This record gives sequence, C-alpha cells and structure tokens, in this order.
Amino acid sequence: MSFRNDLFLGRFGLLPRHDDADLLLDEPVARMIGRRVCRHYGKEELTDGQLETLLAAAQSAPAKSDLQQYSIVVTDKAQQRAISDMIGSMPWIADASRFLVFCADMHRGQRIAEMRGKEHVNNTLDTFMNGAVDASLAMMAFITAAGFKGLGTCPVSAVRAHTAAICELLGLPDGVFPVAGLTVGYPTDDGRFTLRLPPSVVVHHGTYDDSNLEDELRAYDARRNKAQPMDPEKQMHKDDFGISDDYGWTENTARRLAKREREEFGGFIRDHGFDLE
Repeated sequence: MSFRNDLFLGRFGLLPRHDDADLLLDEPVARMIGRRVCRHYGKEELTDGQLETLLAAAQSAPAKSDLQQYSIVVTDKAQQRAISDMIGSMPWIADASRFLVFCADMHRGQRIAEMRGKEHVNNTLDTFMNGAVDASLAMMAFITAAGFKGLGTCPVSAVRAHTAAICELLGLPDGVFPVAGLTVGYPTDDGRFTLRLPPSVVVHHGTYDDSNLEDELRAYDARRNKAQPMDPEKQMHKDDFGISDDYGWTENTARRLAKREREEFGGFIRDHGFDLE
C-alpha cells in the first residue's frame, strides 16, 4: 500500500478518491496530515531562541487586512501552574515546557487610532471575529512549525471557561481576550491521533449539500468506534443521558451540544470592551 493511502487511512479510515494527490508524498504535508495532539511532555525545556523562532512562524500567519488583531502571551512558570490548577483536569499544562495564550486584540487598534487622532468605530462583532480568527491562524502556524521541529503541542480552549480569571492573571486590558491556550514541549509518546470526519461531509463543491449526512455519520461512527473505541466510563454527561450502547462520535457530540458551556463568556466579553454591534 502506498504512503499516500496509509496517510488517508490513518486520518479518515478511507482511501483517497484521486490517484494524483502527489503533494501528499511531500514530507511537510505528510506531517500535517499525521499531526497528533501531545499531552505527555519530558523535562527538556525549549530554549528562548527556539521559542523566538516558533513565535516568528506564528506571526508570519495571514492576518485580516494586515491589521494583526491578536497578541500572544508567553506565561511564566507561576502563571502556567496557576492556569493548570484553575482548569484542574489538564495536568499536561503544568508539565509542558511552555504555555502560551493566543488572544484576540482590539485594544492595540484602538490605541493606534488614538495615536493618529482618529476615532475607532469598529468595536463590532466583525472585529471580534477578525481578532479571533487572526489569533487562531497564528496558533496554527505555531503548531505546524513546532511539529516540523519534533515538538508536541495541545490547544486548550478551556481557558475560555475561566476568561475573567485568565484576563486578570495575564493583565489583559479591555478589548483583549484569550481565544485558546497552547502547550508545547518535547513529547514522551506518539501522542493522540483522531480519526476525522470524511471529506465528503466537510468539503462541499459549489453548493452546501448534506443530503446524505446521516448515512455518512453512521458510517463514520462505525469506523471510528472500530479504530478508536470509547471507554463506556468516559461517556459524557452520564447523569443526564445515562450509558448508551450506541455511543460514538455523534452521540458524544450531541451530548456536548445539549449542555450549555461557558455561559458567562458572552457577558464578560461585553463588559470587557466589546460592544459586538
């Protein structure tokens, strides 16, 4: 079996549709398709120079209209431990060599407008979105560069469950909020690999078409349960929904979406300088 087929089977449990996907033989693309989440780190530390280079890669990501509406906070060890303790369920935050927080940043643009004697009139939902996307693109560029250098990473959206405390800990002013945290360090195992939804569900050609969605999702559940069976004891929200004999990705997703998360986030963001008009 070809290397290309191995990559597709590993990521989707399916063979590629086309025979001319030669780019998949290129090592950087293969590394991206084979990316794994790292939650176990060794004691070796990144040097300041290594971190500087990875941050340069992050800042080389695309940014909406070149406005660069994001900031990156590199936490110190005390802050890193405090965030780990705050979240509680992710000990790898404290174990990682470094922990970064990628933030949407409208505050800098407001200061630039003031510096140039202009009124900042874009305190809008669009700016909120642009800042969040800019921060996400920068984080993905960092993740990709780190992977090329043999480092492991794990994004942490749970920082948004503690937005007010994170903002206070990191001194984030109004107009700046954490989008996600990121652990980085030297992995001690092969990491966590996740079978993804089939391209036929995610990629639409011309127009959005989910007419075959339910059949596709049932097949995905079956492939994923075979490749990565879920522990019944780890089923989500058992107190509300019980134990299911037909528990797969769709049931796990439905249970997550049936329970409100981060209910205080919207109110905090509105109080933290975002009008979201």
